[in-house]
Amino acid sequence: MEIFFLGTGGGRVNLIKQVRGTGGFRISSRSADIHVDPGPGALVHSVRCKLDLLSLDAIIVTHNHVDHMTDAMAMIEGMTHYGLKKRGILIGSRQTLSGDESGDRGVSLYHQSKVTTAHVAEWGEKTTFETEKGGFTLGSVKVKHEEPSAFGFKLIMDGKTIGYTSDTEYMESLGKDFSGCDLLVINCIKPEPDKYTGHLASEEVIMLLREAKPKAAVITHLGIKMLRMGPAEEAERISKESGVKTVAARDGMRIEV
Repeated sequence: MEIFFLGTGGGRVNLIKQVRGTGGFRISSRSADIHVDPGPGALVHSVRCKLDLLSLDAIIVTHNHVDHMTDAMAMIEGMTHYGLKKRGILIGSRQTLSGDESGDRGVSLYHQSKVTTAHVAEWGEKTTFETEKGGFTLGSVKVKHEEPSAFGFKLIMDGKTIGYTSDTEYMESLGKDFSGCDLLVINCIKPEPDKYTGHLASEEVIMLLREAKPKAAVITHLGIKMLRMGPAEEAERISKESGVKTVAARDGMRIEV
């Protein structure tokens, strides 16, 4: 199993300036190829990195914010073989797929009709999905973010468990919910807490890792303050203080699980 990071930047300033990419990441294994949070650049960087979009089996959109989902419909066009073959799995937050009170949704009903399965993730559920290559199980984890239906997940596939926090404030439940991971991917936008809620800072990541105790961790979705601080150095500090080997993701980085 391999994780390929197409974009490791987070925050609105980074989104507009593209200091780091915002294309999310791709999990590839013998049972499925899955793209997670295809924000701006997911399509272009996938093509540049020679990642075959036609071989995608699933797309996961954890919440309806532009830096996590703007390329989702383009990726669906690839997964469905230019929209000509009904195939693939789309998993998204309630606002992404069903819409909010006003009916505003992130992925059009037209594109949802092109996939074999369009699934709204609900906190606490554990669902098994079949693919042409095999399949995977996804457990949806409750998070706290501006988008009220946002979710994190634990992906179980080919004997490995990958956790992903998505964007969230720190909650005590996260440690238990993300326990048992071979690798935990954590969105850590800033080195220190500030007045902007909805995202984890380094100290909160340390608390999470002490509780969850994954075999290894990766911090990504790095904001401008984190990039100025030095993500590699901050990851090293997180490793020492949490006791969990942690690395900072870089655009184009591949990690074997």
